[in-house]
Amino acid sequence: MTDNSPEFSPERGLAEFSVSELSLALKRTVEAAFGQVRVRGEISGFKRAASGHLYFALKDEKAVLDAVCWRGTALATAPADGLEVICTGRITTYPGRSRYQIIVEEMELAGEGALLKLLEERRKKLAEEGLFDTDRKQPLPYLPERIGVITSPTGAVIRDILHRLNDRFPRSVLLWPVLVQGEGAAKEIAAAITGFNRLKKGGPIPRPDLLIVARGGGSLEDLWAFNEEIVVRAAAASKIPLISAVGHETDTTLIDFAADVRAPTPTAAAEMAVPVRAELLEDLLDQARRLVGTMERYLETHRTHLKALARGLIDPKSLLEMAAQRLDDWTDRMRNAMTQTLTTQATHLQGLDRLMESLSYARVLERGFTLVRGPEGEPVTTARKTKPGMAVGIRFQDGEVGAVIDGAKAKPAAKPAKNRAKPPRRKAGQGELF
Repeated sequence: MTDNSPEFSPERGLAEFSVSELSLALKRTVEAAFGQVRVRGEISGFKRAASGHLYFALKDEKAVLDAVCWRGTALATAPADGLEVICTGRITTYPGRSRYQIIVEEMELAGEGALLKLLEERRKKLAEEGLFDTDRKQPLPYLPERIGVITSPTGAVIRDILHRLNDRFPRSVLLWPVLVQGEGAAKEIAAAITGFNRLKKGGPIPRPDLLIVARGGGSLEDLWAFNEEIVVRAAAASKIPLISAVGHETDTTLIDFAADVRAPTPTAAAEMAVPVRAELLEDLLDQARRLVGTMERYLETHRTHLKALARGLIDPKSLLEMAAQRLDDWTDRMRNAMTQTLTTQATHLQGLDRLMESLSYARVLERGFTLVRGPEGEPVTTARKTKPGMAVGIRFQDGEVGAVIDGAKAKPAAKPAKNRAKPPRRKAGQGELF
């Protein structure tokens, strides 16, 4: 039969089903009775098939329900063993195993306790990876030129940030609008952080020097997007210093651990981002006054010290006068010494000149001696240096004559007769004394 209706058995009075017919009948009955349900339970035996479909079980103290989530279904919460969730979907059967199951279409965490448990487990996991390490933190720029803000474009958060920045130190602000809660919020927030980091310096859209991720207060469920791994990892990977300003002071999300600085409120984030311009100007003026005062004291101290040193010095004018007088004295002494030296040397020179003149051979010639020179003009001082036929020159006082040596000895000159002294005549009439 094509309508899958059971055959009647006369012996027993009951309709007869095939296994397939009964399974199909049960499937129709279950789906008609439970078309859309919400089931609360703890996830157990979670696995992701190669096809991308998700398989797990929902259990409580007394029962277990198989669950399937087809690939492409967007879940606000990622399934994990031990997580208590509320699944919305339809009940059906799986004839191949004779089991009934829920086809999950939506999933949410069941109560704050489950959220806190998941939050703590995720925090430990990311901390073990080093995403929250202190040495990863970057210092905030003292006075950023541009600030990138990631938040909802509507609401009080962006207005509070802009108002606080204008009060303290007006800066250029780039807003990247995102959803801050609900489905798709985590992906938008992570994409905004990554997008700001991809901007090039000097590009058409200037790259910010500082990022602020902000949201107002809310419940744990409202802030859950800032606990998602995709957001935390994007914040930890940011090369631009990032301030997390999510919720109120008592609210804590995982992005707070990954950010470089956590601000208790969005307004506090704006205060951390820039200094107070008026205070900065006052500080600069105070520094300038202190610098001027320090320089004045420094100059006065050195001026006093210089005056004290000057009192111990001799007047430069008197030093010059003394030096000039000493120079004049030395000049006179040098002139006198030079004059005396020149006079003495002149006298000595004259004496030498007279001595040389007296010792000159010309004076000897004047006394009747002659100077004999050989053929080359050399003086002939001994007879041994002559030989017969040798031409010589003889220099007299009044001139020079030539001669030839004949070798003969000269005859001695006749001795003159000695004059005998005649006794003096006596004068007449003079008697002898004795």
